[in-house]
Amino acid sequence: MKIGDLLSELLLSLPEDVFALISRFLSPTDVCNLSLCCKTLCDLVDSEKIWLVQCEVVKVLPLSEIVQWRTGISSYKSLCRFLVDVMKPLVGVWVHQNPELGNVVYVMSGFLSVIGCRIIPQEVGSLGIQEGRLMWSPVFEIVSGFDGSARFFLHGIDRESSFLYPGFVTSIDKFCNVLLLEVEPKRREIERTEKLRYPFCKLPFCDRRKLLYLVTGHVGVPVSELSLKDDKAMSLERRTMLLKRHKFGGNWSHMNLEDELCYDPIQVEINDELWTHLGYGGDFRHVDDEIQVQGTQRKSLSKYFRSGIKSILRRSSSSGSSSSSSKQQASCSSEIRRFNLQTFLSSGDFVGLSVKASKIKLTSYRGWPSMHETHFALYKLPIKQPVENNQEYAGLWGGTFGWPPGKCTEEKPGKALFLLMLTYEESQDGSSERLLVGTKILEGTHYVMHPNGSAMFVVKIGSPSSEIFPFDDTTNGEEEYGFECSYSGEGIAKGYGFRYPGYKPGSLFVTSKGLLMFVWKETKTVLTLQRLNLEELLKKGVCVSPLPPCLNFTYLTKSHTNVFASGQRTS
Repeated sequence: MKIGDLLSELLLSLPEDVFALISRFLSPTDVCNLSLCCKTLCDLVDSEKIWLVQCEVVKVLPLSEIVQWRTGISSYKSLCRFLVDVMKPLVGVWVHQNPELGNVVYVMSGFLSVIGCRIIPQEVGSLGIQEGRLMWSPVFEIVSGFDGSARFFLHGIDRESSFLYPGFVTSIDKFCNVLLLEVEPKRREIERTEKLRYPFCKLPFCDRRKLLYLVTGHVGVPVSELSLKDDKAMSLERRTMLLKRHKFGGNWSHMNLEDELCYDPIQVEINDELWTHLGYGGDFRHVDDEIQVQGTQRKSLSKYFRSGIKSILRRSSSSGSSSSSSKQQASCSSEIRRFNLQTFLSSGDFVGLSVKASKIKLTSYRGWPSMHETHFALYKLPIKQPVENNQEYAGLWGGTFGWPPGKCTEEKPGKALFLLMLTYEESQDGSSERLLVGTKILEGTHYVMHPNGSAMFVVKIGSPSSEIFPFDDTTNGEEEYGFECSYSGEGIAKGYGFRYPGYKPGSLFVTSKGLLMFVWKETKTVLTLQRLNLEELLKKGVCVSPLPPCLNFTYLTKSHTNVFASGQRTS
């Protein structure tokens, strides 16, 4: 007997419970590959016990929630598909440069869904961060179907009412670092679907914005306020409602998910009316003879560009007029733009909203990624798990300025909430010294003090500070905080204008209660930080109204004020 056959028989002879224990050392991909070996192994690994174990292996949900989620999905295998393909890549902190106060979207688990929640810049009241109620607004949801497939919903407001804007999940890379809101052409028949001949991201910003605004203006459906409270019965009912709205649009209430429609309510038909709304006249499907594709006489886009440029040069040399040449260049540019949009739209019969999570090469400075100014995108911040004696302070921290921490007065009942992402870096001066960088990602002031993504402090982990904490931290003769160690470094200060802050000496103090306190040496200003569990804070927080849909996903306009809340409220 061959060794392969012997191993196969050995696996098949194992009890199901034993094989389930062994499968803990396998990934979901390994289990799928194992099912391809033979029909018997396929039947073995297709059991509910095996895929329940795989749902645990993914490590994005506790076992109790996995079991609860199973009530709304066809199998643990389908559930594992959603956890691996959607939830694991997306959960975490996503940001954008604008507005400067901070644009932080935390993606967390809902019920058979992931929800993107924006943290509103705000003040912290006398209850503090942990006991207060954090303000947030919904940005998007991705809901699992009964087979583990994904349905996308963008949140927004229209005429002071909350709306949902259904769309598609185009693709999600397992190591994604950018989340893009786009418009995607679709064919009526699946078998006729073809690859886009011109990508959405390469269209001019004005055309991309028009398409997004046009589609959201057609597919929106009213919805009640989103709640993050753990009520599974209501969550299951709401998910069924969302699946119906994704399939039937506004006519969902009297429909069953098994019913069929002769049209798709979440897509907009590509026709002359749409072409007119985009600012063009005539038949959008008409393509000039010069660029028409016909059998073997097909011309590439690059050839069209070259012929257009040659035509301009010929006309320019014959006229000898600079003004005429500039007009011809503008005309050619307009023709190219029109052609690119025609090419994009001609690859489908309808257009709909879509979200795509991609892995792209990003440069960053002190933990803050360089962002594209004209893309409707969110960027993921990598969060490293704290490792004792290695990167124990890495992760998300929140806090306020002032001493004692959390103390408010009648004149000032709230303190601005700051969220910082702490990361480790190597020193750039040629030494091997490690630096701890506290990057600001949210600021709860009325008017921004420091640029979004700037380092609030930079600390040399290998350089103990000789400074003494400047305030009395004793209560009834006993130390209240118990300082364990301190490190020297620099804290942000006024510099050369808003965009280029300066830095002044300071020290980071570590307490036995797990708090970090950075003190500026000259001013004795104290920034007190504590680790945050955003998911727990959001579940007991206060939901506020979102912005209009496209602005709600990415706010592209430069702003130094709080655009996400009409007024500052304290928790």
